Amino acid sequence: LCNCSVVGSINTTECNSTTGQCHCLEGYTGLRCQSCAQDFYLESQSQRCHPCGCSPAGSTTTQCDDSGQCQCKTGVKGLKCDQCSDGYYRFNETSCEPCQCNNHSKTCDHVTGTCLHCQENTEGDHCERCKERFYRSEHPVHACHRCPCSTVASTGTCRIQPGETAPRCDQCKTGYTGPNCNQCDNGYYNSDSICVRCKCNGNVDPVRSPSVCKPESGECIGCLYHTAGFHCESCEDGYIRDPEGTNCTKKEATLAPETREFTTSAPNISKATTFPTTVTNSTLSPTTIQTLFPISSSDNSTSAFADVSWTQFNIIILTVIIIVVVLLMGFVGAVYMYREYQNRKLNAPFWTIELKEDNISFSSYHDSIPNADVSGLLEDDGNEVAPNGQLTLTTPMHNYKA
Repeated sequence: LCNCSVVGSINTTECNSTTGQCHCLEGYTGLRCQSCAQDFYLESQSQRCHPCGCSPAGSTTTQCDDSGQCQCKTGVKGLKCDQCSDGYYRFNETSCEPCQCNNHSKTCDHVTGTCLHCQENTEGDHCERCKERFYRSEHPVHACHRCPCSTVASTGTCRIQPGETAPRCDQCKTGYTGPNCNQCDNGYYNSDSICVRCKCNGNVDPVRSPSVCKPESGECIGCLYHTAGFHCESCEDGYIRDPEGTNCTKKEATLAPETREFTTSAPNISKATTFPTTVTNSTLSPTTIQTLFPISSSDNSTSAFADVSWTQFNIIILTVIIIVVVLLMGFVGAVYMYREYQNRKLNAPFWTIELKEDNISFSSYHDSIPNADVSGLLEDDGNEVAPNGQLTLTTPMHNYKA
């Protein structure tokens, strides 16, 4: 009996009559076709022999183990050794080539070689450049660091220029300047860490003063056209807005059309000369008006006064106050002098004299000055003062006793 394998032989009843060799199917070998041939392996579930199918380019031999795994070359993987391992790409007749990722990735596409999952802030087919908003530094070598550029003030990208060690932002946004776009440009100021355009109402000249306002506060610098204020929004002293509300013009007095009579008098002329003067839509300066004052009008019309600035107004008020104080001091001094005069007049020494026919009687003597010498009251050298206190007046004709 042939006793050929039911699975591996062509016919279980036919075999060589001399040797007993059965006629085996492809992949089977043995006298009865019960074993797998070379480059074949027995599949455990079906119990049939399957070809190894190892890739000639990726495997070292055509044989495989009982699981069908071929022996692969370096950089090759897979059951049949027909795929590149991680870190390798481009499966060809010889082997797989290693990925070119500049040590920033361990994997790449097995067909194209494009690096996958670039690390350390790199990107590119071979992880050869830094990501956007990162720059490559020399310390450590070829390491990518984040750009010191705010996305609010710049595009966020930067690079190191040749011969420099610190990066510069590629492009600053409007209103920002500096290597890192962290400063306010001319015509802008810092408001809560944001550069805001200066608000000067068009009353500054950027050409004459590039920094039209203070960068820390926004106060306008060098207001033009007679303007003033934090934002050059008001007019200087002595200037007002024109009717259109745009320009500042000097304050001037405008007199209504009317006819006035100006009276002038000259020395050695007893009669004043009166002449009519017509003022028609004329504009007089304060100096001209002061020259023409006083003005008398025949029709008792109201005189027009020129507008004065606050400074002139303050000077006028101060002058009036000084004049009033001087007048008050003069008045007080006059009152004091008058009272002193009255006091001296009341306190002066005097005699009370009574005339009776041929006798003159001195009734009393008053003197507010103590220890006053009364001897000088009488001019006659013959006057004497008696011991009893009576004053004797001696004249050539009469003797008077008091």
